[in-house]
Amino acid sequence: MQCPRCKFNGSRVIDSRPADDGRSIRRRRECDECGYRFTTFERLEKAPILVIKRNGNREAFNREKLLNGLVRSAEKRPIPLSQLEQIVNEVEHTINQEGENEISSMLIGEMVMDYLAKIDDIAYIRFASVYRQFTDRKMFLKELERMSFEMDRKDSKS
Repeated sequence: MQCPRCKFNGSRVIDSRPADDGRSIRRRRECDECGYRFTTFERLEKAPILVIKRNGNREAFNREKLLNGLVRSAEKRPIPLSQLEQIVNEVEHTINQEGENEISSMLIGEMVMDYLAKIDDIAYIRFASVYRQFTDRKMFLKELERMSFEMDRKDSKS
């Protein structure tokens, strides 16, 4: 590490500790040449995740946008914000585990709906109606029938 004072390219670490809630490491260093002490931060470099929209456009993955959609779908439902944030965390973790830096919005929507279906039927239907772009009551009823079939199938296995 180059010393900010004398520009010598050698220093030693005196102290290290986690910083920024464990997302980085703060290091106190001392220059081997002039003895000047300085601080550096080490952070994991993440490649940005791009979401491929239905129209083919790409935009950066936005946790807040996803969380806002979940909050709208869960409005006036007994779902704590922490549970919605956990869904966003799980989705983001799954995306990062894939190792790809591009993912379709369709896949993200399906992941979210899988989580919502386990938590709350109404929030699921609300999210699905926007995500799947229900245009009439037939589409809405078809989704309700599919949900009912899935629930009956799970009940018969229990």
